[in-house]
Formats: sequence, C-alpha cells, structure tokens
Amino acid sequence: MSAAQGGAAQGGTAQGILASYEYLDSTVDAIENLRKAGFKGVKAYAPYPEHHIEHALGYDQSPVRVWTLVGALTGTATGLAFTTWTSVDWPLVVGGKPIVAVPAYVPIIFEMTVLFGALATVIGLFVLSRLPNVKPSVIYDPEFTAGRYGVYVEADGGRVDEARRILDAEEPIQLREGAAHV
Repeated sequence: MSAAQGGAAQGGTAQGILASYEYLDSTVDAIENLRKAGFKGVKAYAPYPEHHIEHALGYDQSPVRVWTLVGALTGTATGLAFTTWTSVDWPLVVGGKPIVAVPAYVPIIFEMTVLFGALATVIGLFVLSRLPNVKPSVIYDPEFTAGRYGVYVEADGGRVDEARRILDAEEPIQLREGAAHV
C-alpha cells in the first residue's frame, strides 16, 4: 500500500481528477475505461438518475429492498404478537368467538407490516447512503445539476497521469485535479 493510499484509508486526503462531460456516452465510456484499468475510487455526477451510469459503475440491485422485507416481516410478527398478547391478557368472550380470533387481527397486522416496512426502508436508505454526510465533498462543479455529467476518480501519485489520459480520451469539457477528503 502506498503512502497516498494509506493516508486516504486513515481519513486523510486522496488526490483525484474531476472530468466534466457534455454527453452521457462519453461519461459511461470514461467510467468503463477507468474500471477496466483498475481504478477503484470512481464517482459519477449526473443531473438526474441514469441507469447507464449505474451499470458502468457496477451497481447491482439496491440492498434497501432487504431492509424493507425484514421490516415488513418484523411488523407482521409484531402485529400478530401484539394482538394475540392483548387478547390473551384481557380475555373478552363476545358472541362465542374464540379468544384468539386471527381474522379480526388482519387489519392491525397489515398496518403494522406497512408501518414497519416503511420505517425500515427509510432507515435502510439513510444507513446505506451514509447520510448525513458531514465530511466535505470531493471537488464538485455546480454544472452537474444543470445538464453536465461528471466523473471523479481517486488516483495515487503514480497513476494520476494514467487516469488523466483515460479521462482525456473521451474529450471532457473540463478536467481538474484536486484533493478529496475521504
């Protein structure tokens, strides 16, 4: 591990290059070429969510759905346990119905499933997105919200020229070097 990588891994700064592109194809090609060359710290900026960029970055399906499933199943179990415990602890025999009458519990179980699933989704989104992010961002260009695409790549001292060459091959509008706080 080089000194630059060691500093970045311990909360220091990493040297990087930010390229600003006008077209989506150039952005996707730059990301794919950087990943083929073995660069790991590649970040992309876009004015709107774009599945081509997500595919180029190697993103798979979102793990938030697992949080939702676990939350919903927890809500189902909680709703059933809550209603059953309430009925057993305070038995009320009405019209000859059994003490534990599951059909009467379905609305409460359903609502607890939805509530816990929604809360788990929000919590999972925040945890997996690492929000709130109190660290300073990498170098950024406000034009990324107005229609341009950006690619930021972290590169140690020996690979900065290689990263610049790969990014420059796709003809960026602007190419800047800077340090990112990681």
